[in-house]
Amino acid sequence: MKFSQLISKTMRTEPTEAETASHRLMLKAGMVHQVASGVYSYLPLAWRSLRKIENIIRQEIDAAGGQEIRMSVLQPMELWEETDRRSAFGDNLFTLEDRRGRPMVLAPTHEEVVTNIVRANVQSYRDLPAVLYQIQTKFRDEPRPRAGLIRVREFDMKDAYSFDADEESLENSYQAMAQAYRNIYERCGLPALMVEADSGAIGGKDSHEFILPTPSGEDVVLTCPKCGYAANTEKAGGVVPPTQMEPPLAMEEVSTPGVKTIAGLSDYLGIPQSSTLKAVFYSADGDVVFATIRGDLDVNEVKLKNVLHCHDLRLASQEEVGAAGLVPGSASPIGLENMKRVADESIKSGSNFAVGANKSDAHIINANYPRDFQVDILTDISLTQEGHGCIRCGTPLEATRGVEVGHIFKLGTFFSETLGAYFLDREGQQRPIIMGCYGIGVGRLLAAAIEQNHDDQGIVFPMPIAPYQVHLVGLNLADAEVARAADDLYERLWQEGIETLYDDRRDEAAGVKFNDADLLGLPVRLVISPRNLRQDSVEVKERRDKEATMVPVGEVVGRIARLIKG
Repeated sequence: MKFSQLISKTMRTEPTEAETASHRLMLKAGMVHQVASGVYSYLPLAWRSLRKIENIIRQEIDAAGGQEIRMSVLQPMELWEETDRRSAFGDNLFTLEDRRGRPMVLAPTHEEVVTNIVRANVQSYRDLPAVLYQIQTKFRDEPRPRAGLIRVREFDMKDAYSFDADEESLENSYQAMAQAYRNIYERCGLPALMVEADSGAIGGKDSHEFILPTPSGEDVVLTCPKCGYAANTEKAGGVVPPTQMEPPLAMEEVSTPGVKTIAGLSDYLGIPQSSTLKAVFYSADGDVVFATIRGDLDVNEVKLKNVLHCHDLRLASQEEVGAAGLVPGSASPIGLENMKRVADESIKSGSNFAVGANKSDAHIINANYPRDFQVDILTDISLTQEGHGCIRCGTPLEATRGVEVGHIFKLGTFFSETLGAYFLDREGQQRPIIMGCYGIGVGRLLAAAIEQNHDDQGIVFPMPIAPYQVHLVGLNLADAEVARAADDLYERLWQEGIETLYDDRRDEAAGVKFNDADLLGLPVRLVISPRNLRQDSVEVKERRDKEATMVPVGEVVGRIARLIKG
């Protein structure tokens, strides 16, 4: 491709709407065009990278036994109501009606449809195991699209689904797919971490995310440097720092004028925050829930939602808190009986806590569980943090920020039982098919790669997913000898199968061309200029290197071919 023919243009100014490095660089490099909030068109450079990512994905999923299919984006609403996922996805689900008034869905995922396909085609254990997959457009009405292709409302996704006869076979399918994912990221030049994760609206029992470490990532992963435990913060369990256990003292009400926060209570009473109990009010499917946790910890709302088995969980509004008779800043579970009470296990890892007195400007000291108050559910609802002990070996956990680039789930039999996908086993008994599902956001993977691979000048593409492998820059192309040499090298590179973008612009200065080469970030830059030709050489510089080398004109194609293969 010649630069002069490229439809997209690079930007000289910084895009003010960009939130992250990948968003900014993809806009500046002319890789994407925003159509609406969270909706993008892919321009030629991005599309070439995406096709390479897709090809790597296809090769690895095919090698793991996958069969590629193509499922419809438009789905009948009754499918989603049958599995009750209309409620689980909530407002994130794009809905519409056809001309007959029939409710329809723009698919955010395809578990329902693929289960129906298998129901119609699998009769016995002889038809299993099977893995079906597609690379397809998905739609999710995200409330806050952000960061370019990281969180969007329309996106391309590889979604695969495994179907097995028993748990052992599911485990084999799951591990085969996990290895395929590792191969995909390695071939893309991306060091992704596999970590335990929450299943969310997809459902299922076991799941793992693949996280690409980058400081600007929206996900936080906790890892143990000793035993290798790794989980995102939504899923991670940990050992909270212990507090000193003392003999229980008698409860006493104390005046705390103007004290409304845990930090304020800690300062006022001269005690650590770990000696207080925090009250947090939630609305779970419209019902107010009272959550209690040690004052130095935070509630993990994903864990709480899973405990409550609710579709919608949010902080309760002021109106809901008032209607429930709660006193913000001075509430506690003492004497509370008219609502669901959930407490974190940390209330047992301390004694003589300071808690709210359920009236303004007053607190109670020396409150102890279960002597002084009861709860309906006592379980782990705390947000594990860096420095908390590993649940396996006790070693302090370390935190790493990153971007999720893949997610795999063991779904079990929920969809097959709900939608009637059964098979006959060896004894002729009818049993539900056991399922797994496996997703990779293709555009998100490209954006995450750029988040991890860039510098102050621009993108630094990994070779396997770069739009082109070589950026050929011709300087002073008005010189006929330079133009002939550059054109000849361009042709020879392509003849050798080396994908080359040729900056053939005659009216741009050398500085502009070099800046664009750094911005686009192709792995290798070649420069032909009058000075280089006088030495019968071409300047060769890898994007990651600071210094360039001079290579004889007759040797440069072979040198680049070896570099690419390496």
